[in-house]
Amino acid sequence: MIRIRFNKRLLAVWVVLASLTLSYLWLDYAVEPSPKASAVVTASVIVIALIKVRIIFREFMEVRQSPAVLRRLTDACVLLVGAALLGSHLAGMMLH
Repeated sequence: MIRIRFNKRLLAVWVVLASLTLSYLWLDYAVEPSPKASAVVTASVIVIALIKVRIIFREFMEVRQSPAVLRRLTDACVLLVGAALLGSHLAGMMLH
């Protein structure tokens, strides 16, 4: 007989990640196409993606149990990439 181990924490994390992915679709279809709405949607999608990256770092790459320095470095990496993405998006909108 095969016994399947059930990890409630990973299931909860998977549900959160799946719901964040579904929120991408909702944002895409819920907002009327306009330049201002596009900026809000793009910024929202970037933030949702950064949240997903942080969750994946912590839960699936096992950074949650690593030393505090590594946890801080991965958080700083997520923040740095987020600032770069949002900054380049805003700069592109200003130039456009």
